[in-house]
Amino acid sequence: MPERHEQQHPADQHPKPDLPAQDQPHPGWTGPMDPPPDHGEESYVGAGRLAGRRALITGGDSGIGRAVAIAFAREGADVAFAHLEAEGDDAAETARLVRDAGRKAVPVACDLREEDNCAALLDRTVSELGGLDILVNNAAYQMSQPDGIEAITTEQFDRVMRTNLYAMFWLSKGAVAHLPEGGSIINTTSVQAYKPSPHLLDYATSKGAIVTFTQGLAQMLAPRGIRVNAVAPGPVWTPLIPATLPDTVEFGKQAPLGRPAQPAEMAHAYVFLASQEASFITAEVVNATGGTPIP
Repeated sequence: MPERHEQQHPADQHPKPDLPAQDQPHPGWTGPMDPPPDHGEESYVGAGRLAGRRALITGGDSGIGRAVAIAFAREGADVAFAHLEAEGDDAAETARLVRDAGRKAVPVACDLREEDNCAALLDRTVSELGGLDILVNNAAYQMSQPDGIEAITTEQFDRVMRTNLYAMFWLSKGAVAHLPEGGSIINTTSVQAYKPSPHLLDYATSKGAIVTFTQGLAQMLAPRGIRVNAVAPGPVWTPLIPATLPDTVEFGKQAPLGRPAQPAEMAHAYVFLASQEASFITAEVVNATGGTPIP
């Protein structure tokens, strides 16, 4: 008989954290977070679902990106990932975890707001990994502005759109030349795409656009055998939270499960969408919101 996995209330899969008030300058780092997030370092067990694949993940140094990098590596994939120059320490730890899984890690420091940087990132990925099978557009920028639309500067709006949308467009456009039949693009959208928080107006707007982009590109690339899907997380405990939100104490309590997710809880959705097991799934958004109903 196969071993029975422990079954428990999903709200108790991870303890409801007692989040003390804390903040960091942007972009935020994993080390100072209290409590530290769980990326699956101890828990994720691979099963060869992505054996021999080559993946590029943006925002792979920490948070959801690190969890996906760990999971992909333990499923047998080599991983390149983009990070900001200031996130070098987090990136080094992600690279170590990928290599400890026996896979190749290629951390690349770059600012995705520039088209040339996105092109160079793709070139380096293909050169060092020998090709590309999976693109995960996960990097994002947000900054809370509780004082209304008047407080959102053009500079901030432009940064949100270039990080969250332009980079996704440039990388997806460039990746198509390398992705084989059976290749996969996975975009990170958000519960904010459907239930926007007023203080995250520009961020939520970008996440809504990601849903539309995903569904349209999926139809465009279906004849070429490339699947395009998205994951819509709810509240997840990542460095972006203490770096961009004014109140961490209440973070995640609005979810019906009563807590924020840990990054590790997102990784399985990305693995599934990247795997051949999802061969008939494209133009889909996997909702991982902790119970908040969205379309």
